[in-house]
Amino acid sequence: MATITKKVSAATQKVTYHVQVRKGHVQAYKTFTREKDAKAWAAEMESEISRGVYQSRAKAEKTTMADACDRYEEEVLPRLKGAAPDRSRLLNIKERIGHLKLSSITSAVLASYRDNRLKQVSKQTVIHELGLINRVLKACVREWEIPIPGGIPEVTKPTKPPGRSRRIEDDEIEAILAETKSFALAAIVRLALESAMRRGEMAKLTWDQVDLERRVIFLEDTKNGENRLVPLSLAASAALKQHREDQSEARRLAIEKLRLKKIEPDLTQKKWSDDRVFRMRPDSITQAFARAKERAREKYEQKCQDGGIQPVKGYLTNVTFHDNRHEATSRIADKVDNLVELASVTGHKDLQMLKRYYHPKIEDLVKKLG
Repeated sequence: MATITKKVSAATQKVTYHVQVRKGHVQAYKTFTREKDAKAWAAEMESEISRGVYQSRAKAEKTTMADACDRYEEEVLPRLKGAAPDRSRLLNIKERIGHLKLSSITSAVLASYRDNRLKQVSKQTVIHELGLINRVLKACVREWEIPIPGGIPEVTKPTKPPGRSRRIEDDEIEAILAETKSFALAAIVRLALESAMRRGEMAKLTWDQVDLERRVIFLEDTKNGENRLVPLSLAASAALKQHREDQSEARRLAIEKLRLKKIEPDLTQKKWSDDRVFRMRPDSITQAFARAKERAREKYEQKCQDGGIQPVKGYLTNVTFHDNRHEATSRIADKVDNLVELASVTGHKDLQMLKRYYHPKIEDLVKKLG
């Protein structure tokens, strides 16, 4: 059933072994530089054909992991929410294993990838990247008819790190907002702390979704795939009203400045007609928050130095923008009657995930117990 033909190149005298395996309508071909490898592959193919589990390796042997990643980015990512982080992860994957053929992606390869990445990045990052590799390979098999020899390889993922329990204190928030150079960021932070809205939800929020009379925001097609009504506290409503006034004033001043230069602005352009509430990209929000936090910490350290006192180690450190959602969830939990109400505000479908966001202060729990 298997035929191995030895060939010698007349030009280079290089020896290769061409293997041909046939049984019925099934045919498999491959060339090797070592006879030992040729015989092993032939035996493997014969066994698979006899057991009725043979799948052609031709496409998998022609397609690299980089090819698969590129196709995934082009055809699959546009249909998904939160595509930006996955684009960045695809770049890391292509850089490290993009040169490998899909037929060479094995559990051992993925285990090596995992171990090397754990030396460079966090466990959570590695978990995300391994999950993305798995989704790319599944797309190859299920959507593009590129069988993976031996099936999609599996590998043990790192254990998930414990959820963050960092609570942001009011004076930390005020110190950060005092250092922000963007009135939009200040409004975003205040809204996040009052509503537990996600960064992406606020970034694409438009004024027609905001009803300040009813104190409600209507969110369409959120991260979990559902629409959601977000109730606004008096503080959240006030922050949005102030932001709308600041936004209108900034627009008026910008137009006036152009006209003083005898330039008539085209008010039909997007930058003038943009109906988004905050007009900041998600990554810009995170970066602006981080810069303001760093400036606040530097100012605090200088104040401590001038006063001859030791800075508090954890103050204004290890704070991220996403911590605002954690903080808001914990604050809102003290105002509502149960987890169902809390989930309806925050948009969580999984109560286990909601628990990771809810971090009550032990002092408050002591008071509740009496």
